[in-house]
Amino acid sequence: MQFRLFSFALIVLNCVDYSHCQTQQSHRWRRNKRASYGAYPICKGCSVCSKDNGCMNCQPKLFLFLRRERMRQYGECLHACPSGYYGMRGTEINMCSRCRIDDCEACFSKDFCTKCKLGFYLHKGRCFEKCPEGFAPLEDTMECGEGCEVGQWSEWGTCARRNKTCGFKWGLETRTRHIVKKPPKDTIPCPTIAESRRCKMAMRHCRKGGSGKGHRTKDQKKKSNKQRLRLRAQNQHSDHLASIRAGQ
Repeated sequence: MQFRLFSFALIVLNCVDYSHCQTQQSHRWRRNKRASYGAYPICKGCSVCSKDNGCMNCQPKLFLFLRRERMRQYGECLHACPSGYYGMRGTEINMCSRCRIDDCEACFSKDFCTKCKLGFYLHKGRCFEKCPEGFAPLEDTMECGEGCEVGQWSEWGTCARRNKTCGFKWGLETRTRHIVKKPPKDTIPCPTIAESRRCKMAMRHCRKGGSGKGHRTKDQKKKSNKQRLRLRAQNQHSDHLASIRAGQ
């Protein structure tokens, strides 16, 4: 009787171990299946693949992309690189490399952007929050269009105030530049072609008989006043002589 009970117990234990082993094998098979055929089939298009790390090399014309999910990284083989990456072909492997240009969403190479992030304008492969001088933002394409072309600045002019070069401590000096090429669109404004800045006059006080414009104006006024008084005196003297002759 005891021998029969012992045999029955062994049979039950063997069945439990067998079912446990089968369960472990089933779980292991499911994990391997999820690793190979999950949301991103890591071995699809691979020439060399690892169930833990994904693709290590791709079939011809495909790009190897290293995808990160939390602490895990695995390789994928793609026909085109995702946004923010560009395809770089090599002799042994084609890789997806990250765009290294600031505020770039899609790029042709590491130094040339083809599309900027929202709020930035594309200009010569770079992204700008404001277009450089001489270029204007085109809102429909989010690019910097060719604007007004201007020449070089002239030298700063003479420091003056109220058309005088003396008599004041501070004045203004101005420089200008000319428009060389007008923009193709009227909506693109030209940059400023004249600017002024504050300057200190070389002569605070005007010298008597100096060459300042203010002194020349005063001298001319004095001369005209003297001539006017002289003519008036001559006319009065002529009238006086005429009245004397008429009385005789």
